[in-house]
Amino acid sequence: MKNNFLKGIIHGIPIALGYLSVSFGFGITAVRAGLSVLAAVGISASNLTSAGQAAGVEIIAAGGTLIEMALTQLIINLRYSLMGLSLTQKLDDSFTVPHRMLASFGITDEIFAVAYAQPHKVSPFYMYGLILISFIGWTSGTFLGAAAGQALPPAFTSAMGILLYGMFIAIIIPPSRKNISIFGAVLAAALISLLFEYVLTEVSVGFAIIISASAAAALMAIISPVPDEEGEK
Repeated sequence: MKNNFLKGIIHGIPIALGYLSVSFGFGITAVRAGLSVLAAVGISASNLTSAGQAAGVEIIAAGGTLIEMALTQLIINLRYSLMGLSLTQKLDDSFTVPHRMLASFGITDEIFAVAYAQPHKVSPFYMYGLILISFIGWTSGTFLGAAAGQALPPAFTSAMGILLYGMFIAIIIPPSRKNISIFGAVLAAALISLLFEYVLTEVSVGFAIIISASAAAALMAIISPVPDEEGEK
């Protein structure tokens, strides 16, 4: 049990270091949107989802509704349910339902990738170690960024606030270069977002995100559907 927990922590250190820098940008963004340091840290501690948190802060800053927030988070974070289903194939027999429910809180893109890449099935305490160190990196970075956002000059915080968006760009560019369908979805979502930003300005931020993501995904599903295992459309 102890060895698995420590192994999870060791494997999660690179994730934590990456989260520390990225969440620093989120902390600054949250404070610039009018949230307190405590509120920013609370969001990171209870969500652990960079894209969802960034979209959520925009909705809060724009005075969006709870329905907008719920639908936005559902669409942005729906991929985690698919990751969770896939990860069940890597869990050992000691992963009871309570363990699964607890570990599901910490499933992120990076944590899923590290856990799934293990050559053998993983135990609950391996996952807890992996999640804990990543959680500490994410919340610590948020606290440091939010505190810096209140203390540093606006010009500096504006420059640092781009860290979070830099991470999103770094995520989408590699797969977009390899897969024309992904590139098409990214391009379509960007163009639809610009439409809401400069033309359909009466649509709120939350619903603009929902429509942009859903429409881009649906469009590429029609134009370039993913072939099944037998190579059929």
